[in-house]
Amino acid sequence: MQNNDDGGGCYWVLSGIVWVLSFAGFWIYAISEYGFMLGVSLGWIPAAIAATVVAFVWPLIVLVAGLIALWLFKQ
Repeated sequence: MQNNDDGGGCYWVLSGIVWVLSFAGFWIYAISEYGFMLGVSLGWIPAAIAATVVAFVWPLIVLVAGLIALWLFKQ
């Protein structure tokens, strides 16, 4: 049996994990900024949009954070 997995599955699994964690963080932020009623009832909409953006570009975020860490620790 052939295994044609080129590693794309790993991207989508990690993307899902990043989405869930960032959605929770953004939603908690919305609740803390706009109060319980407005944050819980409508805060999930911008949280879902922001989490989707972050989940698609997480490799770029990791790369930039790694380069910044490398630059900071090299000095």
